Amino acid sequence: MLKRPERFIIKCAQLHNSYIQSLHTTVCLSSQERLQSFRTNEENPLNHNESNTAQFYKLLESDKAKLFVHGGLPKSFETQAKTFNETCLMIRQPALDVINCMKNIDYNKPAVRFVLYGKKGTGKSLAMAHILHYAFKQDFLIVHVPWVGNWMRRCKEQSNSESKEGYIDINLDAAGWLLHFKTQNAHILSKPKLKTSRDHVWSKRETTPKDSPLLELIEHGIARIKYASETVNAICEEIKILSNDGKCRTIVAIDGYNAFFYRITRVFTVKKEPVLPEKVTLTEGFLNLTKFDWKNGVIIVTVDEIAIAEKDQISHLPRYLLGKQGFEHLDPFVPILVSNYTKKEVLSCLDYYKERKWIQPYPGLENEVEFVSASNPYKLMKICASL
Repeated sequence: MLKRPERFIIKCAQLHNSYIQSLHTTVCLSSQERLQSFRTNEENPLNHNESNTAQFYKLLESDKAKLFVHGGLPKSFETQAKTFNETCLMIRQPALDVINCMKNIDYNKPAVRFVLYGKKGTGKSLAMAHILHYAFKQDFLIVHVPWVGNWMRRCKEQSNSESKEGYIDINLDAAGWLLHFKTQNAHILSKPKLKTSRDHVWSKRETTPKDSPLLELIEHGIARIKYASETVNAICEEIKILSNDGKCRTIVAIDGYNAFFYRITRVFTVKKEPVLPEKVTLTEGFLNLTKFDWKNGVIIVTVDEIAIAEKDQISHLPRYLLGKQGFEHLDPFVPILVSNYTKKEVLSCLDYYKERKWIQPYPGLENEVEFVSASNPYKLMKICASL
């Protein structure tokens, strides 16, 4: 038997407290190191590389106002950015892969086409936002469609085309896109070399003559909404010519591209008959721009289940979503899979939420959230959302 059992008990308690304290210090150091590594101070996407993977970078408000004021960021993400009082994008491998390819492409060859695909909520739109930010910093002429589904399933207005029999104009949406295009490219459109290659005749009294500034053509479509859809097609045609002539370098970025080939739309004729996507006037211009018969450009599209009706959301693979017609139109292309978060990205995201005081840390938080969300970026964001 122990002669002084009380001293033994006190010694054990001291050793236990020492162990707990050292363990707490180790955990705190580990958390502190992570809190310092989940964010990068490098705000210029030109300098992002593999060493920045899973880190957040801040999108400057000045850049955001030029790029995404008329769309391009998911609404749920916009709400979160407003709550956090800053817009931060995570640097992920799919976006870096496309950016690295853009740095090494031979732009004298036909335009290379990339297709971002993946399950719902994996971050395809935000990967495209990162790529667009890079293109903006590189002075690309940006042709960006934030979400094709808005045109095919929630158009603001529709009318019969006056120039093409059997076609439907969605002129309010077309005018909205022209304003978006003008805002994104304001710093480029002022260049004198961006001129029209031919006369564009709208009516007996209205003509945009050859060698007019491209900006004049855009403003005509905005001011004369009646001709907005035709103006979009004319601009797409002019952009291909300007790129081929080496007067600009162009990036075509279209989110929800498969909606151009989905056979069911909510666009109707005067007789309330449904209209196929190819019979919507402005579809022609963007299908024309996604061909590979031009150079000095790069084409990036996303295919997404959300762009089609819920009953048909069976697969996230490009061959299914594009259908035979869409797949053959894009083939050959470079597929880029946007998958769920890696373990490192889950920890980085949760550390960002902790820094913003959005969630309270507790033991096992990371493993619990990772399991419940299945590492899906959108689900993780919803789980951590306010009640």
